[in-house]
Amino acid sequence: MKLEEITRDRSFDYKYMYQRMFPFVKPFLFRGILGVLIAIPVGLLDSVTAFCIKPFLDLLQAGKTDPAARQLVFLVPYAIILFAFIQGLLKYLNSYLNDWVGYKMAIGLKNHLFKKLLTFESALYDKNSSGLVMSRFLGDADGACSGLIINLKNLISNITSSIGLIAVLLYISWKLSFFALIMMVGAFLPISLIRKHVKYVSNEGMKVGSKLSTYVYETFGGNRIITAFNLQDYQHKKVIQKLFESFNLQMRLTKRVGWLSPLMYLIASFGIAGVMWQSTHMFYEGALTFGSIGSFMAALLLLYKPIKSVGNTFTGMQGSFVAMSRVMDVFDLEPTIKDSPNAVKVNTIKDSIKFENVWFEYDEKAPVLKDVSFDIKMGESLALVGNSGGGKTTIANLIPRFYDIKSGSIKIDGIDVREIALASLRQNIAVVFQDNFLFTGTIRESIILGNFNASESEIQKVLKDAYLEKFIAELPDGLDTEIGERGVRLSGGQKQRVAIARAMLKNAPLVILDEATSALDNKSEAIVQMAMDKLIENKTVIVIAHRLSTIKNVNKIAVINEGQIVEMGRHDELVSISNGAYKTLYDMQFKEKETSAVSG
Repeated sequence: MKLEEITRDRSFDYKYMYQRMFPFVKPFLFRGILGVLIAIPVGLLDSVTAFCIKPFLDLLQAGKTDPAARQLVFLVPYAIILFAFIQGLLKYLNSYLNDWVGYKMAIGLKNHLFKKLLTFESALYDKNSSGLVMSRFLGDADGACSGLIINLKNLISNITSSIGLIAVLLYISWKLSFFALIMMVGAFLPISLIRKHVKYVSNEGMKVGSKLSTYVYETFGGNRIITAFNLQDYQHKKVIQKLFESFNLQMRLTKRVGWLSPLMYLIASFGIAGVMWQSTHMFYEGALTFGSIGSFMAALLLLYKPIKSVGNTFTGMQGSFVAMSRVMDVFDLEPTIKDSPNAVKVNTIKDSIKFENVWFEYDEKAPVLKDVSFDIKMGESLALVGNSGGGKTTIANLIPRFYDIKSGSIKIDGIDVREIALASLRQNIAVVFQDNFLFTGTIRESIILGNFNASESEIQKVLKDAYLEKFIAELPDGLDTEIGERGVRLSGGQKQRVAIARAMLKNAPLVILDEATSALDNKSEAIVQMAMDKLIENKTVIVIAHRLSTIKNVNKIAVINEGQIVEMGRHDELVSISNGAYKTLYDMQFKEKETSAVSG
């Protein structure tokens, strides 16, 4: 499945969004409602200043002849300061509560999204970039929660501020308030006009942003390749291209909705001009005082800001709903590889592993394995050899169900692997890959991944069996030495031995070795080979071999070419077949060694 193609048109189905998001809001409902309620007085208090201007100007004018009015006029500034102080406290509390709720909701969403991510099969990671996965499973949660809460707070504050200011206008003169309605019309123009544009830019921006993230991750992980091949300009051009694509998307939105703000300003100017014209007539007729005009004009000018912000805030909310919709789309995805309804648990593998007429393909109508059949008894060893791309690693990946077959069956002790609970199936299999992934942390933390409950004596035993004792003894912090991201501070051979120690600690009955020594030099290979010999003692082993000299003593050798088993037997049997596939491979490697020895 390609994540960038999974977008359903439910962004503006607000009832659907409410139903889906409510479980994540419910634990924080009290604080959320409290934050929303506090936004109401915060907005209403915006009207205090405009309201106070009327008595201030009227008292100021009356104070020329009335001493009492002259004393009262000095109280108005103190009242404004008091209300501003109260509003400031409420704003702080409102921001704190809304940020708290927004972050908590985002954590809840990310928790469930990441848990969902861990259920997906390898195919998801094969078909999607790291940046896209990060964006869909983590990045959208921030936009959906924090963005929505912040915009909701602003929306409520702006609406209540508008209501308070309109109340002041009505209190002063309902006739003049007609012109304020003209301004309000301009605020709601964006709502029906920009939704589709916001949705498009948000979705396309997510794709561009995920590509950009991928390039940054690749720059980090491939920094040596970039340096060795002088690829700095090449990598820089790729990043710049995505930055300009992001710029173009934002400008596309600006071109389509940027005219709304000037239009609102123009509409507002008509309202203000109308008020000035009408209030002048009413003042000369004695229907309005000087203070009333001043207070009305202040309220009208203050009203422009929240009304304008309502449109902008609603635009931001649309973006949050689009991100929220993408989150729900991910929640609705189901992994194709999961436990069957009646999955059984297996404690160990007792008898055999059998492939029966297995067909498999990564892409439709491009089979990688074609009618593969073989079996291996417990305690035996099987080597898979053949040309690159023939399907050897694919066979190994199908046993722990990294992928599912198209047809046929893979059975363990007579039970189809699709009927075995995934956790118990994989607990019985230890895999050592050609390029083993080591997580950031210490050597100890990397090894105990095989068994978190391992005792210190068990850890020391696997260190000895993996030939790591001497290496670790020379480190200043021993087992607690940090290995860096992906084990970057270790050599290839050291990483392999740490991976072998990890597999030893798991103590699974089946061990799969996927060309575990092919990328090592002769000295490192010799040490790793000794460690692997310890690992596979008394185990059932499937080994994918590149160097045929390492598999002479296995019970069976299967030669895989173009997705099919073309030969199977012991080493001695296969080399005796004239013009056989195995003999050809073996002779080729033997001649390569002879040539290397002569040239050396």
